[in-house]
Amino acid sequence: MSLLGLESPDLIELLRLLDIEVLWHPSLSNGSPSEHQKLTERMLSGHQQLDILCIEGAIIRGPGGTGMYDTVRGKPKKDLVAALAKRARFVVAVGTCASFGGIGADGEVEATGTQYHKWDKGGFLGESFTTQGGLPVINLPGCPCHCDVVAGILTALISGYHVPLSQFNAPLEWYGMLVHQGCTRNEYHEYRVEEHDFGEVGCLFFHMGCHGPLAYGPCNKILWNQRSSKTRVGVPCFGCTRPDFPQSYPFYETQNIEGIPLQLPDGVDRAHYLAYKGMAAAAAPKRLRERKTKI
Repeated sequence: MSLLGLESPDLIELLRLLDIEVLWHPSLSNGSPSEHQKLTERMLSGHQQLDILCIEGAIIRGPGGTGMYDTVRGKPKKDLVAALAKRARFVVAVGTCASFGGIGADGEVEATGTQYHKWDKGGFLGESFTTQGGLPVINLPGCPCHCDVVAGILTALISGYHVPLSQFNAPLEWYGMLVHQGCTRNEYHEYRVEEHDFGEVGCLFFHMGCHGPLAYGPCNKILWNQRSSKTRVGVPCFGCTRPDFPQSYPFYETQNIEGIPLQLPDGVDRAHYLAYKGMAAAAAPKRLRERKTKI
């Protein structure tokens, strides 16, 4: 559904420009079940070429590793995924569930990501899996993944561009920066001008549960609807690109001890953080301390 929001080019134009033939998509295709079955058989036999396999949603292995919680024509869907992945030139995990397991990763459905289980490499296809094109599964985390990211990776793969990946196999072009780095509230964060409620313009990290300094993603680089992001409208970043999303504690709450977040910005040493933030708060300019509400 996110991909349908693609604007420049739109989805139809993108498919035309890249000469992409969509073999099947559960929401966009209108073929009958029998046609879909014949298509699947042709792909599995090698009679139909499969260049890019895009996987949405976690791989369901329950109960007891059988995969029978999620079936297609009475057979575990996970087996179909494994078979198609061996045939595909590239495999792309679209969204956090497909990348890392998501909401069911700790539950009875035994969900996992395509090649990662949360922070650990392996997942469903295994740590050493590579596609016919010689690449691991390319992860595009996000809940949902931004349409421009999906369009960008399709363009790169079809055009033969080298795609540098992060330690979690996510393209560095979009996942090489923290959400915080593009946040319009950065100055408030640096001076620890913090908020305890919605509707203000200060930093949401210290009390309101913002994951911007903890999550790598493109949300403040390529804006939603080419206009905005969560933090730009006063909503904390939920960290939906992180392997451990969704978290087990409330979204609008920062876990802390005496006002010091338990999770510090990525790469920051706790001792230096305590010293720096204390001085920064004392040095906050008047124009920041006397901020005005947005509404």
